[in-house]
Amino acid sequence: MDELSAHQPLLSTGALETDNVKKKPFLLLLIKRTLKVLLWVVFLAWVTIMFLYPAEFMQKLQRKWILATEGTVFGISGSIFLMFSGPILIIAILSFAYIIVSAGEEDYREKKGSKKFPRFRLSTFPVLVEGPFGVVSAAELIGILLFTAYVIWALCAYTFQDLNLLSKFEIPSKEKSYFMLELSGLRLGTIGLFCMVFLFLPISRGSILLRLVDIPFEQATRYHVWLGHLTMVLFTLHGLFYMVAWALQGKLLREIFQWKDIGVAIFPGVISLVSGLFLWVTTLNPLRRKYFELFFYTHQLYIVFVVFLALHVGDFIFCIVAGGIFLFLLDRFLRFWQSRKSVDIISATCFPCGTVELVLSKPKNMRYNALSFIFLQMRELSWLQWHPFSVSSSPLDGKYHLSILIKVLGEWTRNLRDNILNIPEGHQEEFPFQAHSKTMAFVEGPYGHESAYHLMYENLILVAGGIGISPFLAILRDILHRIKDQNSCLTKRIVIVWAVKKSKELSLLSSIDVESICPSFSNKLQLDFQTYITQELEPTLEEGKLLQITKSHLFPMSNASSISGLVGTGNNIWFGIYIIISIIGFALLLGLMDLFYIKPFSITCWWFKGLLFVVCMITSVFVFGGLVVISWHIWERSSSNEKCVVDKANGDAEKYNNPMVHSDACERNHFSLGKTQYGQRPNFKEIFGSISKCWGHVDVGVIVCGPPNLLSSVAKECRSQNIRGEWNRPFFHFHTHSFDL
Repeated sequence: MDELSAHQPLLSTGALETDNVKKKPFLLLLIKRTLKVLLWVVFLAWVTIMFLYPAEFMQKLQRKWILATEGTVFGISGSIFLMFSGPILIIAILSFAYIIVSAGEEDYREKKGSKKFPRFRLSTFPVLVEGPFGVVSAAELIGILLFTAYVIWALCAYTFQDLNLLSKFEIPSKEKSYFMLELSGLRLGTIGLFCMVFLFLPISRGSILLRLVDIPFEQATRYHVWLGHLTMVLFTLHGLFYMVAWALQGKLLREIFQWKDIGVAIFPGVISLVSGLFLWVTTLNPLRRKYFELFFYTHQLYIVFVVFLALHVGDFIFCIVAGGIFLFLLDRFLRFWQSRKSVDIISATCFPCGTVELVLSKPKNMRYNALSFIFLQMRELSWLQWHPFSVSSSPLDGKYHLSILIKVLGEWTRNLRDNILNIPEGHQEEFPFQAHSKTMAFVEGPYGHESAYHLMYENLILVAGGIGISPFLAILRDILHRIKDQNSCLTKRIVIVWAVKKSKELSLLSSIDVESICPSFSNKLQLDFQTYITQELEPTLEEGKLLQITKSHLFPMSNASSISGLVGTGNNIWFGIYIIISIIGFALLLGLMDLFYIKPFSITCWWFKGLLFVVCMITSVFVFGGLVVISWHIWERSSSNEKCVVDKANGDAEKYNNPMVHSDACERNHFSLGKTQYGQRPNFKEIFGSISKCWGHVDVGVIVCGPPNLLSSVAKECRSQNIRGEWNRPFFHFHTHSFDL
């Protein structure tokens, strides 16, 4: 590791800087609080408008708003866009400003997490631990209930309005039933559109909004899944109600193939719905797990779904959902640029259990924390597959590298391991993972929490299943470095509970040398390492001896190609400029199109104006956003010292990935840090009960990384312990770090 890396951490600052954070200028503090108030005001106003929209008085207000702004440059589309999509873009801009003002407050946030008295937090209290939603916190349950309440309220309000409307016309009851079916279908589609407003927000991996609320992408993915199911149910019922009404009237085929110029174009809606159904079916759990590639490829049908939705409803209705889609396009374009750059693999190690460790080159100014993850592509193995992996290194391990652990679970990971095992000793220069040869590594990320929340707790329980130990090795490294360098670190006690199937998986502990990082850690940190080997009844090796590493290779770095900082927790200034310029460019293109094409040529066709709207969205991202990204890329390349990166990264790797160091560390760590139990699983009731008696009335952060049944078991015990509410017992705050697409 670079000797300076520990003294110049990426996520924390020294004591002097911590004091500066406490003594922030009054003006800066005032700006921050003003931005926070503005964010809340805009968000609450936006959500209130959408929630109350089914009410008649809100629809009357909307009609007045449209009449008042009809003669402006953007017309009706601009009025609706400003009402429903404008707020989310304003929030994105304010979020960028807020994060810039809050930059450098990592230590401040860590200290803020320390409370004198343990207290209940909605976001960390598991309420539901089993069922279709998995483990659900109190905050998530409130969100689910609010969406459910909105759908029920909207259906009731619209149904009452429709019945009242039909009662004014003297028509046969049979005709009324047809009209009622069609009106119900229309209302279901409207509710689906308002749910779709939020659909694309959680799936933007580097989203400024997720960074603002400090929700990592792997956690936000489940919100996208929930919203996707709800939206597709509503859209499917929307189409079904119309088709039943048309079939009863004997005009089904004639209606579904209509492509009207004025009004809703039905056939594009059919195409959008069919593509959505294909996409939706493959997301169902049995199909997704068994045929993941089918799920991945059919998910690209979202392009067809969105484009034909715009053709179906026209520009002014599409404006309702355009804001979230536009932010997703910005994120997707940035990820595309980042993933084009090849990345040097500094070293590759294959452990006896088959797990592979890769050490990747990164620029020294890239920010990430111990709970980050990256997406990795190896083009010799697949040109299309991207796989997420938790970072197993701390940002304090070295400024020029990060590492990941990859467990062999399928064909892609098996081929990766075989490639490493087939490298002859002394022929690393011929290894195909170099950027100049046919196999290259490409990386997206790192993504994750904006702040290192594991540093908020004095007491930590880390529960891992198998390869789930990877992020906890990063946490342990991070805390040990902070203790060694006397940086701010609240953590005083850590219990690590690790369940594995076979004893050979213990070789993963060789990737960390606790004594080397911080020889005197035991004076400041109480560390208890409990290992459970579930499929072996007794040790298979002599005590004090572990399997040696199968292969470990260091590779020369000729091109010094490191991970790009375009995505994730990269440069905040450039990221903000990218968002603002793209939004301004989008508004400019819409105005120019309206002034010089739509009005002069009297364009009134709904579906065509919807298409033009989508074209403006895409063009603004490619042209205006592209110019910023090119400038950003040039600045990034010119500001990095490539020769320095090569020397330092290779120096980091030699110390970090030395096979002898691995072997020694494995012996020391495994047999000195705790006990190993064979033939049994962790008894969480016993473990948490014992901790409750010993630790007293404190906050305890519980982080779990492993399969769903492990998450449920730990969450259930956390809930059970917290519900007891005994004054002299700890309060367990439940967190997960498990990625599941």
